[in-house]
Amino acid sequence: MSKRNLLIGATFVALLGALAVGQSMFSKAAAQAAGTVMAPRFEVDPSWPKPFPGAVQLGTTIGVAVDAQDHVWIVHRTGQQDGVEAAGTNKTGLCCTEAKPIIEFDQAGTMLRSWGGADGPGYQWPSSNHGIWVDNKGNVWIGGNGGTDGLILKFTQDGKFILQSGIKKEGLTADSNSMDRFYEVAKVNMYPKTNEVFVADGYGNKRVAVVDADTGKIKRFWGAYGNKPVDGPLTPPQYQPGGTLAQQFRGPVHCAEPTTDGFVYVCDRTNDRVQVFTLEGKYVNEFQVMPESRGDGSTWDIQFSKDPAQKYMYVADGRNQKIHIYDRKTLTELTSFGSGGHYPGQWYSLHSIAIDSKGNLYTTETYQGRRVQKFTYKGLAPVTKKDQGVVWPGSTNQ
Repeated sequence: MSKRNLLIGATFVALLGALAVGQSMFSKAAAQAAGTVMAPRFEVDPSWPKPFPGAVQLGTTIGVAVDAQDHVWIVHRTGQQDGVEAAGTNKTGLCCTEAKPIIEFDQAGTMLRSWGGADGPGYQWPSSNHGIWVDNKGNVWIGGNGGTDGLILKFTQDGKFILQSGIKKEGLTADSNSMDRFYEVAKVNMYPKTNEVFVADGYGNKRVAVVDADTGKIKRFWGAYGNKPVDGPLTPPQYQPGGTLAQQFRGPVHCAEPTTDGFVYVCDRTNDRVQVFTLEGKYVNEFQVMPESRGDGSTWDIQFSKDPAQKYMYVADGRNQKIHIYDRKTLTELTSFGSGGHYPGQWYSLHSIAIDSKGNLYTTETYQGRRVQKFTYKGLAPVTKKDQGVVWPGSTNQ
C-alpha cells in the first residue's frame, strides 16, 4: 500500500474518531437539554476509618458531625458490648477496650482523641447520649434520650465543659411545653446566623425547641404543622400507610435541620415524613419517604449538599437501609443508594448522616451496626436507576 493511501486511511480513521467524540458530546448535551435527571453520585470508601488503636470497639453509634477542618466526630454508647468483655472487667482475652463516647477522626480516618462519659463539675452526663453537632465556633453539642435525660450539653473540642441546658433526674416525664428543660433529646443543630440551636426534642417530648446558643435558654418551640405540641395519645393511635397523618409529631422527632436560606427540615420518623418550617416555626410543607414503612420509620436524619443553594437533600432511612437523594426545591426523590447488611456500603440500622466541605457523606449505625462509614462524592451523573443499591468503588450503577 502506498504512503499516500496510508495517509488517507489514517486521516479517515481520525475523522471518524473525531466525529464519534463530537457525536458523544452532542448526545450528552442533547440529553441534558432534554431534561436528563442529574444527581450526586457516591462510592463507599472501605478503607475508612483506619483501624482503631488497640482492641477498641464501638457501641451503638448514634451521631456524626463534621467540623470546619473536615474532621469527623461521632458519638456512641459504651457498655453495650453484647457478650464481649470490656477491658478490666473479668477480662479473659485481648478484646476489647471501650472507646470514650465522643471520638474525633481526621480526614484520613485516623482516630485523634476520645473523651466524655461521666459527670463533671457543673454538668451531668446523659444516661443515654444521643446525637452530636460541632458548631461554627468549634464547640461540640450532644443530647440525651434516656429516661432521666432532660438536657443538652456543650463542650470544647478537648472535652472542657461549657454549658448545660436542662436537667437530668429521676421521674422526668414528657412536657412538650416546658421552657426550662427537655425530655429525651435526639439531636441538636446550630444556626450561626441567629446564634440559635435547634433541638429535636425528640423521644419523650414531641417538638422542636429553639435555644440561645450562649445562655442555653429556650426561646420558642412548636409541634407538627406549627401547632402547640400536645403530649399523650395521638389520633390515629398508630401510623397506617395511606391513612390520615397525625396532627402532632408521632416521633421520635429525630432531626431539626436548618438550611442557609432559613428553613428547618424536621424528621418525624414513625410518620415516615419530613415537615418544613420557617425558622420561627411557621409550617411550610411536608413530604413522606417510603410511606409504606412501619416499625421505627423511614426519616432518621437529613443533610444538604454543599453548593450555595443546597440544591440536594440527603435523607437517611434506617428502616429500609437507604440514603434518598432529593431535589430540595421540588421535594422530588431523584435516586437512592444502599442496602441492608454488614459489608461496606451496606447498613445495619442506618442512623445518622453528615457531610464535609468536599461533599463526602459519613454515616453511623445503631443497634448491631456499630460503625461509621465514608461515602466519597464523585460529582454529578445522569440517573439511570431509581435505586442504585450498594455503591462499590468504580461502580456505574447510577
